[in-house]
Amino acid sequence: MRLLVINPNISDDVTALIESEALRSAGPGTELVVRTAAHGVEYIETRFESLIAAGAVAELIAEYTRHGAEPVDGVVVAAFGDPGMPALKELAEVPVVGITEAALCAAAVLGHRFSIIAISDRIKPWYRDCVERFGLAGRLASIRSINESLNSIGSVQQDFRETLLALSREAVAEDGADVVILAGAPLAGLAREVTGQIPVPVVDGISAGIRMAEAVVGLQSGLHRAGAFAAPPVKGRQGLSENLDAALTAAQASATYAGAATAPSA
Repeated sequence: MRLLVINPNISDDVTALIESEALRSAGPGTELVVRTAAHGVEYIETRFESLIAAGAVAELIAEYTRHGAEPVDGVVVAAFGDPGMPALKELAEVPVVGITEAALCAAAVLGHRFSIIAISDRIKPWYRDCVERFGLAGRLASIRSINESLNSIGSVQQDFRETLLALSREAVAEDGADVVILAGAPLAGLAREVTGQIPVPVVDGISAGIRMAEAVVGLQSGLHRAGAFAAPPVKGRQGLSENLDAALTAAQASATYAGAATAPSA
C-alpha cells in the first residue's frame, strides 16, 4: 500500500513531525510519500488560511494521482481542520482521509464525549465548525487551547508541554471528556509521550489518519462514481495548472464511463 501524506502548511519542521509519527504508525506493508504544500502559510489557524491551503493540497493530489504518475492507494490530509475536505474527495480516484475526521472517528469509538486540545485560541472557531460538519457537536465536551504566542511552530510540543498536559487534565476533570484529541500536526507524536499522564485515552490525529487510511484502502469499497462526491461535471474552465486540469479530466472521464456502463439498455 502506498499513501500520499500531505502537510497543508509550508513548515518543513512540521512535515518532519508528521513523517516521524506517520512512520511509527504505518503498517509494515505501507509506503509513505510525505510532501509539503508548495504555497500557503506557516501554520493554519483560520477558515481563510484553510481555503488557501486547500488549493495547495489539491495540486499535490493532482500531481500524484494523475495518469502516468506512480500510483498511490490513498491520501492523508495531515492538518487538523482538514483543509479542502470533503471537496477533495471529488478529485481523487483513491480514498482521501483527513486527520480530523480520523481523530473524531477514533474518539467516538473510544468514548462518548471528547475534548480537543489546540495550539491557539484563534483556531477554535474553525475547529468547532469542523466538529459540527461531522455531526458530532453533541459529543464535544470542550475545545481548550494555548493562549500564548508561539515561539516556533516546530517547537510547540517542547515549549508548551506542561500547558498541554494541564489543558488535557482540565478537559477531563472540568469538562467531562472521556477522550482527549491532541489537535494538529505540530503536536504529532506527543500522545505517545504522554501516555499514562492523562487519565483517559489520547488520540493523535496523524496516527489516526494513517491507520484510518490503511483501513479504508483495505476495505476496497469502490469509488465515488455518483452521488455527492462524484467528480465535478464537465464545463468550461481556464487558468488551472496542467496537473489539476489533467486530474479533473481523468476523474470526469471515469465518471462518464461508469455512468454509461451502468445505464439500463433500451
